[in-house]
Amino acid sequence: MKSMEKFAVIVAGGSGQRMGNSTPKQFLLLQNKPLLWHTINSFLQAFNDISIILVLPPIHLQMGEDIAADFPTKNIQITSGGATRFHSVQNGLKLVNSVDSIVFVHDGVRCLITPLLIQNCYNAAAKHGSAIPAVAATDSIRIATSNNESVVEDRSKVRIVQTPQTFKAAILLPAFQQNYNDAFTDEATVVEASGVKVFLTEGDYANIKITRPIDLLIAQKILEERLPLQ
Repeated sequence: MKSMEKFAVIVAGGSGQRMGNSTPKQFLLLQNKPLLWHTINSFLQAFNDISIILVLPPIHLQMGEDIAADFPTKNIQITSGGATRFHSVQNGLKLVNSVDSIVFVHDGVRCLITPLLIQNCYNAAAKHGSAIPAVAATDSIRIATSNNESVVEDRSKVRIVQTPQTFKAAILLPAFQQNYNDAFTDEATVVEASGVKVFLTEGDYANIKITRPIDLLIAQKILEERLPLQ
């Protein structure tokens, strides 16, 4: 299988409200580095020929430039996000200049992503056209119905979706030419709406999304158990 060009669209448009912090969560520090730095670093460790596209709030582009300066020899572009995740990803995809490529779309605050998971997603997408990392549910699952009632769901059938959602550019780029729909919760739903099936691949339970203060504590512990920063 030939090697394809690689682009990582890293979406980091959060405001940090649920963190209770005036600093957007993607810029909070973990082991003295911004969360976004850890995310970028993992992609660059996975592939030394990857192009990074950061999608940031317009008022925080300079903070992105400062983080990118830590990787002076690498190909990192920065663009502004949009009103929704869909529009932010759409803005990032405008900088993908090769249809014969693999595109990762990743939450910037999933900063514990490993190079191995990134590589696995690449290989699966190169084979199947897409790779959506997901893990099995470990808790009991109930679906809310009307009148505060609920029904039990078979958790063996439930998968919790993560990122990087990974696609051949020839599939992803046309899908994002659609008009926005409220049903678009992630890139997989956009691609499915374009008429293309998506494929799940095994995710990583440590690939958590930093959303609340306790998540930072969990992330710190996970990093302590990994190799120290170089």
